[in-house]
Amino acid sequence: MGGVPVEMSRERFEDLVGEALDEVPPELLKVMSNVVILVEDLPPDGSMGLLGLYEGTALTDRGWDYAGVLPDRITIYRLPTLQVCDTEADVVDEVAITVVHEIAHHFGIDDERLHELGWG
Repeated sequence: MGGVPVEMSRERFEDLVGEALDEVPPELLKVMSNVVILVEDLPPDGSMGLLGLYEGTALTDRGWDYAGVLPDRITIYRLPTLQVCDTEADVVDEVAITVVHEIAHHFGIDDERLHELGWG
């Protein structure tokens, strides 16, 4: 694996994810349910093409029998994000886009609709 154009510590990257979450409207955060947001260096398969991943059951798909399950996971991947960015400002923007994109999946919005809205 080659180097990344932007060098950034994991701590700084985690701070950017936190800052992106701070920009999400509070009324949306209040209705997010049973979900955790994590930062990992790489996806489990080690690929560099995935910036974020939502794993779980979207709010729109939860029925009366949704109970006693582990939290959904939103994972933001540090090294792939750094690889597609040229500057720290690009990283800030890309992290914000990725966080919003994955939160949208939690609300049941699919990739096609996100691309239509400019959050692809």
